[in-house]
Amino acid sequence: MEKISSSESLSVPLLPHREVVRPASGKTASAWLTLLALVLISPLQAQADATVQIQKAVEQHLSTMLAQQAERQGWQGMQLRYEMDLPADARNHSICVAPLRIRATGGAASAMERQQLEIRCPEAPSWSLKATAYAHVLLPVVHAESIIERGQTIDADDIELQRINIANARRGYYNRPSEVIGMAAKRRIRAGQTITPALLEQPMAVKRGQPVKIVASQDGIEASTSGEALSDGLPDEIIRVRNVRSGKVIDAKVVEEGVVTSTF
Repeated sequence: MEKISSSESLSVPLLPHREVVRPASGKTASAWLTLLALVLISPLQAQADATVQIQKAVEQHLSTMLAQQAERQGWQGMQLRYEMDLPADARNHSICVAPLRIRATGGAASAMERQQLEIRCPEAPSWSLKATAYAHVLLPVVHAESIIERGQTIDADDIELQRINIANARRGYYNRPSEVIGMAAKRRIRAGQTITPALLEQPMAVKRGQPVKIVASQDGIEASTSGEALSDGLPDEIIRVRNVRSGKVIDAKVVEEGVVTSTF
């Protein structure tokens, strides 16, 4: 098999510049004609096999697959890099006059997985071959710009985007800053570390020892008083709260930041 990357390109030699204006001898003229023939023929020979055509067709096949996946998953800023293995006899096939037909023969669901492909030229002289290929998907991913401490609520100054190959991000990632801003760190996050879902949680609406507003309502009448949270709490969680005026400890439901409501 011959490994080909998308960066591979063909070089075409340039015609030599002739500065001599005097008539050439027969032997010199013959040498120039031979050289000119080689120069003119070599680009044709370089383009005579189908490898470049196959490469472009496979890249188009993979990019179409990934465009659909990118739309489903909402990827932003995607860049692609391709790798493929072609059989050694690919250079024996001539360029196909019709668009190549490509069919996946393996069970890979994503173009980021190794694809087994059958590539066929439908026009005479027809030919077919098998190849393997896959694409590297490079996305800008959220990283910690500086150390983020446990419990810290993340803002825009704490993060930055760095492009990575997401096939290597097995623990997950975030493609947009808006997905992490306002979240809290479950544990200390190192500077430069990829921020994954396991590192984040919803920020506490109420923290232990924090003054809170206790709201109670009955029959359309609402009253409030001051309290002190005796534990941390997320929205909709039940926590213990001390009424500052009476000293009584009650169960209260966290409504939003700094606000709880009596459960009875």
